[in-house]
Amino acid sequence: MAAVETPPAPALRPAAHRDANVLRWLTAYTASLVGDSVYFVALGWSAQRAAGPTEVGLVMAAGAQPRAVLMLGGGVVADRLDPRRVILGSDALRCLLILSVAAVIALTAPALWLLVAVALVFGAVDALFVPAVGALPPRITGPDQLARVTGLRSLAMRLSQIVGAPIGGLAMGLGGPAVAFTVAGALFALSLPLLLSVRIAPLDRPSDPVERTTARTDLLDGLRYIRRHPLLGPLVLAGAVCELGLVGTLNVGMVLLNAERGWGPSGYGLIVACFGAGAAASAALLAVVGWLPRAGLTMVLTLLLGSVGAAVLGLVPALGTAALLAALVGLSAGVFGSLNGALLQTTADPGYLGRVTSVMMLTMVGLAPLSYPVVGAAIGAWGAAPVFLGCGALSCLGALYALSSRAVRRAELPRRQGVS
Repeated sequence: MAAVETPPAPALRPAAHRDANVLRWLTAYTASLVGDSVYFVALGWSAQRAAGPTEVGLVMAAGAQPRAVLMLGGGVVADRLDPRRVILGSDALRCLLILSVAAVIALTAPALWLLVAVALVFGAVDALFVPAVGALPPRITGPDQLARVTGLRSLAMRLSQIVGAPIGGLAMGLGGPAVAFTVAGALFALSLPLLLSVRIAPLDRPSDPVERTTARTDLLDGLRYIRRHPLLGPLVLAGAVCELGLVGTLNVGMVLLNAERGWGPSGYGLIVACFGAGAAASAALLAVVGWLPRAGLTMVLTLLLGSVGAAVLGLVPALGTAALLAALVGLSAGVFGSLNGALLQTTADPGYLGRVTSVMMLTMVGLAPLSYPVVGAAIGAWGAAPVFLGCGALSCLGALYALSSRAVRRAELPRRQGVS
């Protein structure tokens, strides 16, 4: 009988940033993320060549709908199946899809219907991929290393955003959409052998036979689990409120604020770069340190600080001051995101983690984008300053709600025993 592949025993397991098993997973995940960035560049530029600005928006938004509709179902799949197999299947499907599109575009001009279809299928596969990614870390490392893994994962996301777009732009410049789609597909293919080499621990399942349940029952069970949990419930609700307050402001609002102030595209680029640098720095800090005291309280206070900073951004008249403030907001957002993710993963029962992740991601891909047209219309009617203040105040309410929870205030991360 073949031996079961499991990570080393906790006492022998190295720290996450020195664990070859974790680093193989991280490399595969980073390759997949860079492939995502290249794909979005290729999709956007292909749509621009095929149609006008309105159609470009249609193509870019098409993938968000299946993500929002199917994300909760993806969480059920991640909990029912081996999350590594779900990730492998998702990356394999994305690889085949994108390479097929590259072949078609190499033979003919990109058609609008083809790009919309690709975006829809890609979004549907993403609804499986994202919850499975969230469910995997507790299966490849110990509870005391999940904060470090979350920091490494956040850092990979930031770095992929930095390098992915230039790679996509270079590929478009050298060979057009066909080459750009090929590069994206190759990056998805690169992640497959690395994922196959990752060893995962099995979940502890009850030894007694249990009644088989339907996917709908599993979904409702997961939602009840979150609602009744003293820590997960407040974290999910506070995160949803803060996403509604901040995401539209920091995306749509920032573009309109730059136009209102006359800072231009270069000013917008500077502010976004400073925000990204702050978020990457905080992710790197947690990846190196691996543990912070009073994690729940620290998370909420940094969220409150970032919310206040986002509100004040709309009042700042000078570009340099706005850039420094954006770096502070990014730093706060990075600490909050890393600690929030680590607390979710160390607190949630591993059997529910896919569903917990899917609910969290639904607020980002389903609820938060609803604020985009509202923020744009409000700034058009009243200007940037009052809208930034209002959205920042909404996010502060989410932070204060989390602060009112005793479970959140007293939440701690597992601490590593001995020397790493």
